[in-house]
Amino acid sequence: MTTFPRTGQPASGEASRRAVEPAPVVRPVPVAGSAGRHLVAVLAVDGVVPFDLAVPVEVFGRARLADGRPAYQVVVCAARPGADIDAGTFTLRARHGLDALAEADTVVVPGAADPALPVEAVVVDALRGAARRGARVASVCSGAFLLAAAGLLDGLRATTHWLGTAELAARYPGVDVDPEVLFVDNGGRILTSAGAAAGLDLCLHMVRADFGSAVAADAARISVMPLERAGGQAQFIAHEPPAPDGVSLEPLLRWLADNLDRELSLDDIARQGALSTRTLSRRFREQTGTTPAQWLARARLRRAQQLLESTDHGIEWIAERVGFTSPSTFRDRFRRLVGTSPQSYRRAFRAPEAERAA
Repeated sequence: MTTFPRTGQPASGEASRRAVEPAPVVRPVPVAGSAGRHLVAVLAVDGVVPFDLAVPVEVFGRARLADGRPAYQVVVCAARPGADIDAGTFTLRARHGLDALAEADTVVVPGAADPALPVEAVVVDALRGAARRGARVASVCSGAFLLAAAGLLDGLRATTHWLGTAELAARYPGVDVDPEVLFVDNGGRILTSAGAAAGLDLCLHMVRADFGSAVAADAARISVMPLERAGGQAQFIAHEPPAPDGVSLEPLLRWLADNLDRELSLDDIARQGALSTRTLSRRFREQTGTTPAQWLARARLRRAQQLLESTDHGIEWIAERVGFTSPSTFRDRFRRLVGTSPQSYRRAFRAPEAERAA
């Protein structure tokens, strides 16, 4: 699984991705073209997350057209074909080199265990080249950090695992990071997904875009996965990640978390932090990747999620405890940011202890 560094911390002390052990020289296997087949190249970098790698391989590899023919040709490629690639609990070897990215119709970049480590220049060049010639380029989970490092997300909306959205926004301020959604599609050319199972949502979305709903629905059944899931990744965030120790806003963020039931203006927050509103907004953007109002709104809804999961209190009571004077406003805001209603969220995520207490 990807380990995201805390926002504002420097990258790992390693100068580059861990060097692989010397391996016998292996000639890359040429990509054998198949007439009419859409070629998907899945890039494996050192430290690749196995689940993120397996999702596109399985979804695209098992997709079938109406007559039973494979919909895609799938290859796994790497900067050094035949060399060991660290995949956590095991190592793997890719048969194909980066030349596969020069031929692929779709390039998928899975996440890496440490997205803070530098990306090899040859990988960056290959990704840029694929995008320049019009290939569709997609990332799963922290693979968005590789796309951002290659400059492919500049000026675009993107997402990644919710644990890493603030870090992605802090490292790449030119990227419009959306922490709430399962995936983002920028006109069918550059796509990013949230973490883990959201890669399935993204891959099924691409299958549907390529071959229609019938083929995508069949691929979803094979994956034992709904073709569309209600809501975004916001519903899976248990709480706002704590501020890193020593961060200058840490005391203020904790004060806000303790006063979610109060009506707080930007001036109120700035006064509590002994800052001007301009400095407050700048530090929030630098240290949390968002604005004070957005952080507060999300913190209120995270607390509401916790109460929905762990208590049997009514919606009106919960709305008041998290700072909403109107239950209808609370319901609207909850649906907009979490992607589902408070009642539906409670049914899906209610803790067993709360069920018994009720």
